[in-house]
Amino acid sequence: MFDRRLLKNFDYQLLLIMLGLCLYGLLVISSATHGASLDDPFLYVRKQAVWIAIGMAAIFVIISIDYINFYRWSWYIYGLNILCLGLVLFIGKEGGGAYRWIDLKVFDFQPSEMSKIIIIITLARLLVDYEDKITSFINVPVFLLHVCVPMLLIFKQPDLGTALVFIVIYFGMLYMAGVYWKHLLIVVCSGIAIFPLLWSRLLDYQRMRLIVFLNPEVDPLNHGYQLKQSIIAIGSGGVSGKGLFEGTQARLQFLPAQHTDFIFSVLGEEFGFLGAVVLLLLYLFLIYHILKIGSFSKDNFGALICSGVATMIIFQILVNIGMTLSIMPVTGLPLPFMSYGGNSMLINMLSIGIVLNIGMRRHKIQF
Repeated sequence: MFDRRLLKNFDYQLLLIMLGLCLYGLLVISSATHGASLDDPFLYVRKQAVWIAIGMAAIFVIISIDYINFYRWSWYIYGLNILCLGLVLFIGKEGGGAYRWIDLKVFDFQPSEMSKIIIIITLARLLVDYEDKITSFINVPVFLLHVCVPMLLIFKQPDLGTALVFIVIYFGMLYMAGVYWKHLLIVVCSGIAIFPLLWSRLLDYQRMRLIVFLNPEVDPLNHGYQLKQSIIAIGSGGVSGKGLFEGTQARLQFLPAQHTDFIFSVLGEEFGFLGAVVLLLLYLFLIYHILKIGSFSKDNFGALICSGVATMIIFQILVNIGMTLSIMPVTGLPLPFMSYGGNSMLINMLSIGIVLNIGMRRHKIQF
């Protein structure tokens, strides 16, 4: 049974900031998709709102479970994760040339999204178990292998963007755990050395995304089209934007994936520089509270989970906003709490729920 005394340590500010981001996302989605469905102009808004409600229910479930249980269950959920990722390769549902979803009839389940939070929890367990040997380089490859198994399965789907999230989580959590930066630098150099092999394994459209990032004029009407339209949208927003439902790039369907990967472009066009600053401040407060909870955690397991969640969210923010500004290659990573998508929204909210769980149990209950 849930002990209500734990609510004394509940971080309501973190929850409100997250909800603020979700509502901001709904507002931008409503503009980006208004009129996309002739029968229901707010179809996507309603669907996203349902996922937010499900996410809130999931948060209340997750905070009722002592997070130390995730330490005990970590190898079971790691195995479940590998199983689900493996199933995608055999029974996955195709979408946009990729096989990333399992059709559960009620909704399409995307194991790669779930895999992000699972790898954070299980890597935290591994780092805690090796705490006394964390400074030994011989264990660094062990941690890398732990991350590489699910990462390679995701890469096969193919989903390069999510695979990159795993690499960043790996480096972020190992650094926070106390691994020497020189050891991490060796891993980076090894990755650079095998990049030619990785390049040969990329699909044509993945290579073109990287080439277009370096030179958008190479293919302006195909692979470079999204970037050019995104820059036009953000640039035309100016300081205060054109106003809600007034963005021409979104309204006239010039901007592809405007409610998912390129939702920041819609925000930039309609709310301008000021709207973007509001969004970035909300993200800043969100990350601050996550790291604050991690710093007060009663154990390293909780602290490492918080650092992993913060790393995951920061990387997705930087890559998503960066690609809309053409300072990052297009990877298909959604903007946390903003982009349309049920799986992404649910996992991000669950991540915040686990952080809230850690904060609630940061010290023993006082009688």
